[in-house]
Amino acid sequence: MKKWIFFSILIVVTIVGILVNVYLNAVEPVKAAEKEAVQIASNETNLSDFTNFSLYSGEETYYVMTGKNAKQEDVYVWINEKNSEVITRNAKNGITKKEALNKLYQEKNPNEIIEVRLGMARIQKTDRPAWEIFYRNNNDTINYYYVDFDTGEKLRAIDNL
Repeated sequence: MKKWIFFSILIVVTIVGILVNVYLNAVEPVKAAEKEAVQIASNETNLSDFTNFSLYSGEETYYVMTGKNAKQEDVYVWINEKNSEVITRNAKNGITKKEALNKLYQEKNPNEIIEVRLGMARIQKTDRPAWEIFYRNNNDTINYYYVDFDTGEKLRAIDNL
């Protein structure tokens, strides 16, 4: 009986060890990207206290995060992964997540909002900071809706995927 308990514990510990290793290997590239983004933003801007890091994969990949300026105001930062170009916008000068959702609700009838995040929309070969809204409609299809961060105007919609 003691052998069964010992082998059971050994198997559980081995499985947990494997799962922890898989998890750490999976998040390692994201952590490396975040470290690189913070380094670039620190060198190219006068911002500090970077938080809310995310990867945005649209036409190109961008690192997106929030930093603080000298007045401790929130500033959004987009960094192009390919050429390290940095774009910054004061959070208070753009539209909020809630305002972007209101724009969507004025035009569409989403059944379920899956995610709302900052990204970059390419319009006429120009990348523009935008809110990307990922949602399902009543037909249970996937849809994307892009709202310009600066102006609040609809940039484009991708329907019924």
